[in-house]
Amino acid sequence: MTNMTDGYYSDPNDTPPLAEAVPLGLQHVLAMFASNVTPSIIVAGAAGLAFGGPEQVYLIQMAMLFAGIATLFQTVGFGPVGARLPIMQGTSFAFVGVLAGIAATQGLGVALTACLIGGVVHFFLGSVIQHLRFLFPPLVTGLVILAIGLYLIPVAIKYAAGGAAPFQMEAESFGSLMHWSVALTVVVVALLFKFFTKGILSNAGILIGLVVGYLLAVALGMVNFGAVANAALFVTPQPLPYGFEFNLGAVIAVVLVSVVSAIETVGDASATTKAGAGRDATDKEIAGATYADGLGTAVAAVFGGLPNTSFSQNVGIIGMTGIMSRHVVTIGALFLILCGLIPKIGAVIASMPLPVLGGGVIVMFGMVAAAGLNVLTEVKMNRRNMVIIAVSLAAGLGLNLVPSAVQYLPGVVKTLMTSAVAPTAAVAIILNLVLPEEI
Repeated sequence: MTNMTDGYYSDPNDTPPLAEAVPLGLQHVLAMFASNVTPSIIVAGAAGLAFGGPEQVYLIQMAMLFAGIATLFQTVGFGPVGARLPIMQGTSFAFVGVLAGIAATQGLGVALTACLIGGVVHFFLGSVIQHLRFLFPPLVTGLVILAIGLYLIPVAIKYAAGGAAPFQMEAESFGSLMHWSVALTVVVVALLFKFFTKGILSNAGILIGLVVGYLLAVALGMVNFGAVANAALFVTPQPLPYGFEFNLGAVIAVVLVSVVSAIETVGDASATTKAGAGRDATDKEIAGATYADGLGTAVAAVFGGLPNTSFSQNVGIIGMTGIMSRHVVTIGALFLILCGLIPKIGAVIASMPLPVLGGGVIVMFGMVAAAGLNVLTEVKMNRRNMVIIAVSLAAGLGLNLVPSAVQYLPGVVKTLMTSAVAPTAAVAIILNLVLPEEI
């Protein structure tokens, strides 16, 4: 039964006509598509995989496939799994710093094993998430999100200039006018569409910017289509493509970020019900959203996918359109699954020159930092809270920028201390619990 009030579908079980639901579902996909595949490209690069090679294409395919599957866990659900809300899942930026470091030093086998175990822990957080929320007030979550964005911004600049790998940064073309002209074209086009158009065009601003930048790169002779021509027509996901390699430090680092990701999902579930139905999310919906988050991450990791989480930009679409139907997002999930099974789509994405991607992630990573600042606007900026912000960011970003400062620590501890996110979160949580409130 369809419950439509003032032109809006305000109940998750509402079903718009297919002619309306399909473009609405596609709009959700366009809004998150670029952000969804970018973490896999960065982690693949950190692991030393050939840019545009079959292994990188495979990771991109898994990002699309399991974003769709994880979204179905949320929208359709089964048993306690799934909020049954219009929550779009995608590959999480929160894990990029930790996983890039692990992949670079210990390999993708260790990184993906940590993701699998982290996903299982994340799943079980669904039963206790309500009791952990006190550890993550806006002060802590805002700091963690800000730290993620600030860590990633230098990566964006390196990509825009020509790449983040040492051989790319040492090349004569690094920082060339050609690279920056392509990257800045992406930024300008993305901003123009984002702020001077409406509806699907506005929501797909970054994706359109990437397409225009890609076409410019083709005209400049920067694109090699060899991998696209050689890509298969269909991909079969391979279980444990990099094996199962356990490392305690990697697992602890990923689990810590998983807790933060779970809290973000709680916020997105609450924001979704507020935006679309004008109510608070129920405990059952919050638990279901967390179960789906963890299960989606664990299942993706088995086949080479990175951790999944709810995508906040899609919450904004619900607030803008007033369409609360979970079936709309289910259609978007099916589209992602289809894309994930067709390697030529991944090969096209993988053929994108790094300066093109760099232009897109300058905007995306900057928005991550801005999202953290937005959360911090809820915090009273007294001396206590400013000290917590200062010390937490100094510890997290400082040690990440100068990892040799802790070179004599054991491997497990060093991995944690230089991950940017983990130390920022740990220091913020401890100081928030210990320091007295100012009157």
